[in-house]
Amino acid sequence: MELDRRLLLTHCAAHTLSVLAGLLVVIPIALNGSAFKGRCALFSQGFWRTENQTLSTGESNEVSHLVIQQWGPLAACQFATFVGVFTVLYGAAQGWRSLFYLHGRHDDTLLSAFLTLLLSLCMFFLSGGASVTLSLGLVSWCDVVTEHGSRPYSCAESQSIPLYLDVETSSFYSELSCAQIALWCVTGLWMIHVILSFLRLYHSHSQHMTGPCLPREKELLLGQAYCDCAFTQPTHLSQAPSVLI
Repeated sequence: MELDRRLLLTHCAAHTLSVLAGLLVVIPIALNGSAFKGRCALFSQGFWRTENQTLSTGESNEVSHLVIQQWGPLAACQFATFVGVFTVLYGAAQGWRSLFYLHGRHDDTLLSAFLTLLLSLCMFFLSGGASVTLSLGLVSWCDVVTEHGSRPYSCAESQSIPLYLDVETSSFYSELSCAQIALWCVTGLWMIHVILSFLRLYHSHSQHMTGPCLPREKELLLGQAYCDCAFTQPTHLSQAPSVLI
């Protein structure tokens, strides 16, 4: 199997994994946004307040509930969503192109390969920034929910504890942690795309440099062989036996 064919197969598999990882980013964030009524939990600010609540029996009971001072910026959630959506669309398009190139037995041009490398490099840095943003935002939200670790439960366990908010919080940690892991996987896959794009660019450049030289070398070899035959033919004729009369 040729080198360019192996690179195309590897790149096609990487694009398929990118589509799956991108969906694992977009779907949990979309579900979390729907449960939080369009708000972003990342980098939210709040505190716990304890109030006395009078029961129907006349007894008073202390109830703690979470008070959100300010919800997180929507850009924090939209940044990760953009990276996930772009990864899905780009992976689907490039995966189809790779299959087309495998069927046609050719590869990108030098300009197309260079642009692919440049785009992969930009998306690698963008996905890395989105991964860091999502991770730090989730840590910030968990600090608010657990009151910086002073509550007798972890951030994952707080899903089953009523926070007395006007949003659905029964699965926020599962959704955001799934999106966080998938987004870091997307970052790793974009790094693989950068490496594969560079190898394809180098291979295309090598073929472009050696391609025009091959017919010329072939002509030179054929010309040299013709000259050798022209020089050796009289020698054979001169060695023919002569007849004396």
